[in-house]
Amino acid sequence: MLQVLVDADNVPPARLRELAAALTDVASIDRRVVVAGHPDVLAEVTWPSDATVLAASGWQRADVALAAAYLPEPGPLVLASGDGDFVHLVSRHPGPVLVISEAPAGAFRDVASVVDPAHDGPTAIPDWLRAVLD
Repeated sequence: MLQVLVDADNVPPARLRELAAALTDVASIDRRVVVAGHPDVLAEVTWPSDATVLAASGWQRADVALAAAYLPEPGPLVLASGDGDFVHLVSRHPGPVLVISEAPAGAFRDVASVVDPAHDGPTAIPDWLRAVLD
């Protein structure tokens, strides 16, 4: 199962739109998509219809919601957040991990693949998904 956790408050909407588009391409696979953030930010992206979208306002509320939603299952994990609070979660995940961020905590590069669609191009996310899902 592909697990996707999105901290919408931590990644600019343009980059999140790239993720949402990539998820549309893999809509038929077994997956769990959880998105958390301020309602105004959540409204700036069209999320997949199977996504669980959690309005979370206030300091660290989205982080807490995503940490609670995380399942330590062996499939691939996509984390859209550069917040260093998630490094421990990512480092312990039993499958491959992709972090999507414009400014990720440096420790992510030691434990995951890291992409910024604005710099790495629009195929970076789909290419990673294809590589781990095939």
